[in-house]
Amino acid sequence: MTLVKRSNALPKRCRLSARAQFQKVYAEGQRYDGRLMAAFLRRNELDHHRLGVTASTKAVGKSVDRNRARRLLRELFRRSANELNGLGHRYDWVINAKRSVLSSREELRFAEFRRIVEQVARDERDSEFPL
Repeated sequence: MTLVKRSNALPKRCRLSARAQFQKVYAEGQRYDGRLMAAFLRRNELDHHRLGVTASTKAVGKSVDRNRARRLLRELFRRSANELNGLGHRYDWVINAKRSVLSSREELRFAEFRRIVEQVARDERDSEFPL
């Protein structure tokens, strides 16, 4: 019997990587603010959500902290697939980390992300989402 090791990483097709992709989301997207993160969303025409995460030196600090913040937010996004699939449309997400994400408990991070997803769902229902 052989064990097949499966990666839990976010697939490459679900990531934003090019600077132009990030810039497009910032320019054309909707912003949602929280205490731990700021999320920018822009509707895409794909069958899946895509994620880009930023953690700046000014907002988060040293590279060790920035890398940890990005890891935490990618994991949060990956493990929130059920909530994301409940949305009517698919989006490109850019999540900006704030320093407080490093010292927060996991439940608090998930609660804040859930709140942002609920806001997006509410905006979809109210047809206020500009995209």
